[in-house]
Amino acid sequence: MLLAALLAGVSLIAPEALAAREKLKNWETIQSDRHGFMIAYPGSVFTSRNSGPNDEDGRILVSRDGGARLIVGAFPNDAEASLAEYRAQLLSDNYSGADLDYAPVKKRSFIISGTRGDMHFYERVSFTCGGRLINSWALLYPVSERHIYDRIVEAIAPTYSPGAGRTGQCD
Repeated sequence: MLLAALLAGVSLIAPEALAAREKLKNWETIQSDRHGFMIAYPGSVFTSRNSGPNDEDGRILVSRDGGARLIVGAFPNDAEASLAEYRAQLLSDNYSGADLDYAPVKKRSFIISGTRGDMHFYERVSFTCGGRLINSWALLYPVSERHIYDRIVEAIAPTYSPGAGRTGQCD
């Protein structure tokens, strides 16, 4: 009886696990020659929304169903904001009223993750070149699809490498 119940549970879980694995196939890479950042993402999930001269600064990718966005880019810190100032501005401008569930701060980077309304977000920001360059990537997705996109965040995160200019020497 117990074995039958366990096997029934496995048969219910297996299709969902297979579907999640299928979504994480066909990885593609974004690499900026101008800023030096790099990130990989499942091309089976996202498609690029923009292409043009500013692609070296960043990209906006949209899930095939249109419900999620992956945003990656880098830009000069012209305002000379400190990491703490930029984090406060981001929280105020983009995530006001959000319920944060993960928000570690390190010496040169921070992560903000939480829920605002029916959307969940995960954003990682890194300051490079002595704070002169801000690198970031964010994934915004429906709360109802966290069981899918939380896994995608976990898969993308280790592929991300913030940039330090064309040669890696802050040029």
